[in-house]
Amino acid sequence: MKPTQPPKTRPSRRRLDLTLALPLPLPQPHHHQPQIAVPLPLPPSSAAKHQPLNFCELDRLNRIGSGAGGTVYKVYHRPTATFFALKVIYGTHDEDVLRQIRREIEILRGVDNLNVVKCHDLFDRAGEIQVLLEYMDCGSLEGAHLSDESFLADLTRQILSGLYYLHRRKIVHRDIKPSNLLINSKKQVKIADFGVSRILEQTMDPCNSSVGTIAYMSPERINTDLNDGRYDGCAGDIWSVGVSILEFYMGRFPFNVGKPGDWASLMCAICMSRPPQAPAPASPEFRDFVGCCLQIDPARRWTAAQLLRHPFVTGAAVSHKHNKHNEMHPTYQLLPPPPPQFSSPS
Repeated sequence: MKPTQPPKTRPSRRRLDLTLALPLPLPQPHHHQPQIAVPLPLPPSSAAKHQPLNFCELDRLNRIGSGAGGTVYKVYHRPTATFFALKVIYGTHDEDVLRQIRREIEILRGVDNLNVVKCHDLFDRAGEIQVLLEYMDCGSLEGAHLSDESFLADLTRQILSGLYYLHRRKIVHRDIKPSNLLINSKKQVKIADFGVSRILEQTMDPCNSSVGTIAYMSPERINTDLNDGRYDGCAGDIWSVGVSILEFYMGRFPFNVGKPGDWASLMCAICMSRPPQAPAPASPEFRDFVGCCLQIDPARRWTAAQLLRHPFVTGAAVSHKHNKHNEMHPTYQLLPPPPPQFSSPS
């Protein structure tokens, strides 16, 4: 008998266990190759929301804003007769920065709140980053003079509602200012330029990226020695809200600076002087609201949730008492914040 031979075994093929945490960007084509636009889901209000939208279907109509980071255009989508805002960000960005921006845009696309500008999608085209945003037909509140406290209170409530929504989702704006607060013909006020602004700080000249916004920065962000180097982004946003709301009421920037463009004097005024206060004709509620926002110590600033229950915002009366520093503080009990609107109107 022939000895029994062991069965022949075939060499095993190792199979790699591949997992994909995030969609990786395709290599960018050379300039002589055609550019392919990323398909874009339409807004929920559109009847054709399941049909993709291509970049080539957008017509640029006119420029509606510009800054150090790029230019914003009003664009028209021909098939659905819908207006959008297209933010074109100039500059050369390496692949790591592009990947970070794509991840951030994915987060921002999930934001859905009545008081936050909707971010629809991002396109990469020939070295330009182009972000498609909700169009606000009445523009920004930059330069607005709003001395009517009832209207200002409603505007403030909307801003705080959007900020409360963002902060609950661990999203910090870092650039709240009048030009980033937009309004439409329905009198809806929405926060714009969150997230994208934070990314741009890493890709542009720091002087150019901050020169337009330093006026609304909190003291501890300008001078890190004030809070032992700690920076709470949510508290920084509240300071910026206080400065913006006070500017709307006064009709001018509330800090006294010698001449326009004197940034050294401005930084000294923000970091070394007492915070500005609402003028005497303002109601006690408004004066107190401003004081709750513009506290030098960030730990003493109210949160967006608390400010939504402030008497200036709700229209309730407030009683005060003086503390040892002769500052005004409310004596009422704080209630839980009301649930803000999380969904866009259909």
